Amino acid sequence: MTLDRTDIKILGLLQEHGGLSNLELADRVGLSPTPCTRRVKRLESEGIIKSRVTLLDQSRLGLTLTAHIGVTMDRHTPERFEAFEAAISAYPEVIECCVVTGQSADYLIKVVVVDMAHYEQFLLGRLTRIAGVTGVHSSFELRKVVSRTALPLPQSAGTTNSGSR
Repeated sequence: MTLDRTDIKILGLLQEHGGLSNLELADRVGLSPTPCTRRVKRLESEGIIKSRVTLLDQSRLGLTLTAHIGVTMDRHTPERFEAFEAAISAYPEVIECCVVTGQSADYLIKVVVVDMAHYEQFLLGRLTRIAGVTGVHSSFELRKVVSRTALPLPQSAGTTNSGSR
């Protein structure tokens, strides 16, 4: 799919201000509402826009501890990984989970909890009880330096979404 300048503007605005009405969005990108709606629907149907969410303030919700955990598995089989991924996906404290390479861990997960007692319950009561987990290494955030949800967008028109830049 080729993105033009207007598509890129729409994507940028929606990443920063997901609650914009179509009327406001159309006004900011210089379109009338109907063509703007068509473009947004096309970007959604093409899978460029996956979903729209509301970001919450973690600390105001009392979620004061963020842990980054490296998880090591006993076997590297599709079945073992599928079972782990199904189990970890069910835990609301886990906000990210990635299979990684180049480290001693097989997975890196990001967990958000109320405090260290909740983290201990998560670690000992859930994570280490998943079949195949043989090791965990936890690091805790002291403070966030950069925290974004917006992806960097191409700066020129006619850019394709091929995954390379």
